Amino acid sequence: MTTPRSTPLLATVFRWVLAGFLTIAAAGHFIYPDSFMAQVPPWLPFPAAIVAISGAIELTLAMCLLAVPKWRIQIGWVVAAFFVLIFPGNISQLITQTDAFGLNSDASRALRLVFQPILIAWALWCTGAWQAWMNNRRNEVL
Repeated sequence: MTTPRSTPLLATVFRWVLAGFLTIAAAGHFIYPDSFMAQVPPWLPFPAAIVAISGAIELTLAMCLLAVPKWRIQIGWVVAAFFVLIFPGNISQLITQTDAFGLNSDASRALRLVFQPILIAWALWCTGAWQAWMNNRRNEVL
């Protein structure tokens, strides 16, 4: 993978916004841990530890999105993978009908599932990870 030479302004703004969302979510893990425990599937052990660790990961990812431009593409893939890894928690919240974050109906919990692929695409786009992957695929074909 290559390091992005320059990033369009819009992608930079969206990367900063994504980092802001991750920072706010990370803080929420420690301020409102019970709300985040609603997303931990009941079959996983140590839900409080999972909430704390995932909050620390989110904060680390937010900082990396802003502070490590040399590794921006790789960080984009890691952020996208993190969003994939936490998706089962959102599904669990729907299946177990657990209220949290104002999601107090099956419809609202199901609607939330739609946003996870958007977050994944957002992380890949604003870091240049998707474009780098497409460029590498094009170069392999030639």
